[in-house]
This record gives sequence, C-alpha cells and structure tokens, in this order.
Amino acid sequence: MFFSILVVDCHSQHLKLKKRAAGSLSGSDFSKCIRDSSLSLVERENIIFNEIRSGNIPRFYRKLAVIRDTAMIMGQLQTIRYYVLPDFLAIGSDSDYFYSPMRPQLAQKIADLLDCSLPTRKISDRIYHTAKVKMMPQPIPPSKAMVTVPVFERHTRMVKQQRDQSIRKYPLGSLIAGNKKDVVISNIIYNSKNQLRVVIYGWHKPDGKAIQPLHNGHTTDHVDYSHGIRLIQNKLWINGKKSTLQAVLGSETLHPLLSDEGMISKAYYPVE
Repeated sequence: MFFSILVVDCHSQHLKLKKRAAGSLSGSDFSKCIRDSSLSLVERENIIFNEIRSGNIPRFYRKLAVIRDTAMIMGQLQTIRYYVLPDFLAIGSDSDYFYSPMRPQLAQKIADLLDCSLPTRKISDRIYHTAKVKMMPQPIPPSKAMVTVPVFERHTRMVKQQRDQSIRKYPLGSLIAGNKKDVVISNIIYNSKNQLRVVIYGWHKPDGKAIQPLHNGHTTDHVDYSHGIRLIQNKLWINGKKSTLQAVLGSETLHPLLSDEGMISKAYYPVE
C-alpha cells in the first residue's frame, strides 16, 4: 500500500496587493508607455506607481520566499525568519514582465503600500546565499543611455533569456538573485554633506562576492538599468516570536541578524 504525503508550508506569506486584472498591460506593452523621452522622471514614476497599485505584477511574485538566518548574540543563538520577493520587482504577466528600475523614494512608497521594506547589505547577501537560482550578472557597458527605458528593456530581455535556461528545474516563483543590484537601506543614505543619495549594493558573482560594494555616489535621480527593487516583508519572526524589520534594525542587541553596518535607526528613504 502506498501513501502520498502532502507537505504544507504553515508559514507561507503572500504579498498584499490587488489581483491582477484580466485586461492589464503586459510588461512589453507597459514599457512602451513609459518609453516616451518627453516624460519627466516624476511623470514616469507616477505611471509606474499607479500600475503597481492596480495589481499589475506577475502572479508568481505573490507568494514570498522565506529566508532564515542565525547569529550568536551575547552568548545566545538567535534565529530569524523573514520573507522576500522571489525576484526583483517587475510589471506585467508571468509570461511577459518588465523589470522597472526606479528612484528609492518610489521604491519606499511602494514598500510602504505593501507593508514591506527595502533590504540591507546583509539581507542582500543572505538572499543570494539562499537563492535556488543564482544568475550570472550581465553588465551593459556604461553610457548615457543606461538610464533610458530602451536599455531597461534590453536588460530585461537578457535576464529573461538566462532565466529560461533554468525554468524547468526551478519554475517561476523560485527565489533568484544575481540578476540586478539591490537598492538598499543603509546608514549612508545621507552622505557626509547630509545630501540624500541612492545606496546600491550587490550583483553577486557565482563565488558569492558582490560586484557592487556599498555605494552612495549617485543622487536619487540616477536610475539605471542595473538597479533592482527587492521588497522585504516588514513582519518577521525572532526565535519564533513576531517582530518587525524596523524593530530589529533599531535594536542594540538584535540588529546583527539583519545588518552588518550596526543599528539602522532610520531604515527608510524619505517619501515625497
């Protein structure tokens, strides 16, 4: 006699967002809408926000991926469990989606809408370590065009072509990393002159080392094809007890579970 065993993930978490409407734009159709060079960055980002708020993201993004980690703190082993988008944020359907780089202010606005946050450097490293699909970074030579939608579209195609090579073994919804840099929260969001900066990190290579060290050299208006937005659910669990990402990052004792920069008391970008 044979028995089938149903394995149920009692801890699964899902993104709280409207269901994608049947008539929603595909990723390629959406990118055409923001390709117009006469659009200002603010106008483009208003369009992006409205599309995401309406629920136009792929279905496979809805179930979040679990990340687990531990740290020895004051002689005691502490455990943490938190949940992240399985891929960098994209607009469209499962079969036709578009990675949409954006300013950190918009990324934070979207995170706030969905009760999420952006990652830290340590979280970025941990996601790569956990990822079932470790993508090979595909840089495009730097140019003035790297901040334009046609280059965003080109890099989306490059990433999807590489992703298709592993799709049978690891279907959509599997945790992937290495395809973009992370826009991160950090203690250097403001530089030494107290000027707001976008902080980027990541694009890990197969050896686990990041191509992009923690960097705050650009104003927040610099949005190029390599920037990815990974959302982290604010709700998490420490030793099985519910807490929040902000509480952990602001804790003198527990912050090593999520940060290698020390405490991060202001774990967010200002929202306009």
